[in-house]
Amino acid sequence: MIKNILKAMFKMKILVYNVREDEEPEINQWAANNNATVDVIKKELNAETADLAQGYDGVSVQQLNSLKDPKIYEKLAKHGIKQMAFRTTGYEIANLEAATANGIAVTNVPAYSPRSVSELVLAQAMYLVRNLGLIEDRLNHNNFKWFGLQANEIHNLTIGIVGAGKIGSAVARIFKALGAKVIAVDPVFRPELCDTLYYVDYDTLYKESDIVTMHTPLTSETEHMINAKVFEMMKPTAFFINDSRGGVVVTDELISALKSKEIAGAAIDTIENEAGIFNTNLGDNKSDNEALNELMCMPNVKVTPHTGFYTDMAVKNMVDIALDETSRVIKGEKPLNQVN
Repeated sequence: MIKNILKAMFKMKILVYNVREDEEPEINQWAANNNATVDVIKKELNAETADLAQGYDGVSVQQLNSLKDPKIYEKLAKHGIKQMAFRTTGYEIANLEAATANGIAVTNVPAYSPRSVSELVLAQAMYLVRNLGLIEDRLNHNNFKWFGLQANEIHNLTIGIVGAGKIGSAVARIFKALGAKVIAVDPVFRPELCDTLYYVDYDTLYKESDIVTMHTPLTSETEHMINAKVFEMMKPTAFFINDSRGGVVVTDELISALKSKEIAGAAIDTIENEAGIFNTNLGDNKSDNEALNELMCMPNVKVTPHTGFYTDMAVKNMVDIALDETSRVIKGEKPLNQVN
């Protein structure tokens, strides 16, 4: 009886860092549903803003800038924080060793909405396969000729997926439904995907695919895995799509492959050193990322500013899952998606 009364009296307080306006309605709804106080700030978490967590029971983050500084975790622990909930799938910016050393559980959102990213891949593939960038470039010069723009049809193509997890498998199902052959590389064999794709090795995937699409986390093993050697193996008619993490690609070598026509085109939703650029309005100014500027000038390249996740369902799930994890740790329960 006393335990239930105390539980009813306790109202958890959570601080959510780097909140976008579109997240606020979902955060407010979660707070109302869970009888919690959830305060939001626009600032990112760093060694200085970590002190703002004083008086709170938990924190949630979503940012591109590094969280490697051990002082962040030392300060959070000093203020009684026992968890850090990412509102994203990726958590490579975290210092997991420092978090563990300070008794802080780091969680992520492993699957906010696989369809959100997979549907962007479909849009990018259609853009590249139907030569829409090249067509637009011609139209901008009042050139309405068709020659050289004959397209393939999706059902005649082989789609190569690097990383057939929740997002990659959703991509596979879309292209399988369109009649394409789908091949994949993944360290985990999933029998339920055998009617959708064929598992192959890396070299086979790069050599046989008409579209190579990336759906892998950024780790020490995957960093810069897509490089000049890979582009040399790919067909000169093939397209490359990266909607995972910018760091899996050596960007300068992607640019070289495009210039030398080792591959036919590319679509990227992420790039190294995108922090401070993507989700920012630079007005008439160019970014300070020269590789990005160069890619944006290529008619056979489509750049989007890390918007693959950005759908109504995905935003809701990212907020709900992250705050659910925060709540579990505050209540002394084991989180479902701990990564350290």
